[in-house]
Amino acid sequence: MDDDALDALLAALSRRTRRRILDLVSAEPGMSMKALASHFDVSRIGVLKHVRVLEAVELLLPRKEGRTRHLFFNPIPIQLLRDRWTDQYGAFWSERVVDLKARVERRIAESEDSKSA
Repeated sequence: MDDDALDALLAALSRRTRRRILDLVSAEPGMSMKALASHFDVSRIGVLKHVRVLEAVELLLPRKEGRTRHLFFNPIPIQLLRDRWTDQYGAFWSERVVDLKARVERRIAESEDSKSA
């Protein structure tokens, strides 16, 4: 995920209304725009603006059947975000834990050697 895509994804997730939309659609895959809009105190056009932002970063995938737009949550962009950070920082902390383990084992061995001498 490049920096521009990351910025767009984080911007899309920064709004409470958009996160609520994702929660609703993930709880009810295929939710129609009409059903989604009924959960908010703004116009359908207002909700549609938020939906379009989420579609632009591919968090929502629309499927049109006749005049009805059905929405589906796509977790892949969030997974890519998670992987980016956990891979980078996971490696960092794994190295630290291995180093700490080696130090503790060395001190235990030194302590046992000094006791037996």
